[in-house]
Amino acid sequence: MDLAAADSPAATFVPLKDEAAGLDGVIALHSAALGPGAGGCRFWDYPTAEAAQVDAARLAQGMSYKNAMAGLPFGGGKAVLRKPSGGFDRAALFRAFGRAVEDLGGRYITAEDVGTTPFDMGCVAGQTRYVAGLPRAEGETGGDPSPWTARGVFISMKLAAEYQLGKPLSACSVAIQGVGNVGAALARLLALEGARLIVADVHALNAARTAEETLAEIVEPGAIVAAEADIFSPCALGGVLDRSTIPQLKARIVCGAANNQLATAQDGRALADRGVLYAPDYVVNAGGIINVAGEYLGWDAVSTANRVERIAMRLMSVLNHADEARLPTNLAADALAQQILADARAQEPAL
Repeated sequence: MDLAAADSPAATFVPLKDEAAGLDGVIALHSAALGPGAGGCRFWDYPTAEAAQVDAARLAQGMSYKNAMAGLPFGGGKAVLRKPSGGFDRAALFRAFGRAVEDLGGRYITAEDVGTTPFDMGCVAGQTRYVAGLPRAEGETGGDPSPWTARGVFISMKLAAEYQLGKPLSACSVAIQGVGNVGAALARLLALEGARLIVADVHALNAARTAEETLAEIVEPGAIVAAEADIFSPCALGGVLDRSTIPQLKARIVCGAANNQLATAQDGRALADRGVLYAPDYVVNAGGIINVAGEYLGWDAVSTANRVERIAMRLMSVLNHADEARLPTNLAADALAQQILADARAQEPAL
């Protein structure tokens, strides 16, 4: 997808630049109606600064809606860093990023995202306290958020299969696009449930490792959208569902962990017109940010897990609203999230 041509929501941008450390990127802040902007730090090969900024804006808006729908006291924010083309000192780069986060004084809280790790967040934490996703002892809330993201998608998929297909996941086939940390964790949950799996990843080793562990069939990355499956699960980067890929879908459900799966809002209508149930990404993939919130706010592990389990209930509310308002599910979710934000702004005291 041409990111520069995608929908570009309004956001406040904080440029990030430290040539000595190799830092080049942007923090996008979308809404502070519910609290400080919270969202992960993405580290990726963006071709241009404009592409990085456009992606940051869309991701920040997604975080505003995700945090609102998850009932979290945070607004929407996202950091997008461009990966240096040559050699670089990773620790120095993320220390520089941490200093930039600290300079915002709590307006933005960062964590892991695509391309970043608990080690990176540890480097950030040496410079600021406005960070989560740090290594934790077993049983503690926090750490790598990817298993929690996968858990939220899994329980949402169970609901969607019963709602749309009238059958359990054990009787379903699922095509997973991208089996990195989240996609692989989701595949393991689905395998334990008895689902038949088809996987693809641009990194062949990821696909091979997941297939060996879950007995999944491997297909080429370009073939996964059109795979013969009940459910298509995008778990890589966004923008995968557009005018060229939607006609290829054979699945009757789309439910995955990737952010911004729809290239445009209109693509939600195109899915609905084809009879495909789209589980809005920021509703079902909220497990990771819930875990991050639990770490940052000091929740115990049980409270955090219970909040993640309620993701399926929130998805059901979206499906009900979509039916009642005769809206595609993406627009139904947006309407609910926007109402939460509007109610929060209405309660702000007048200056």
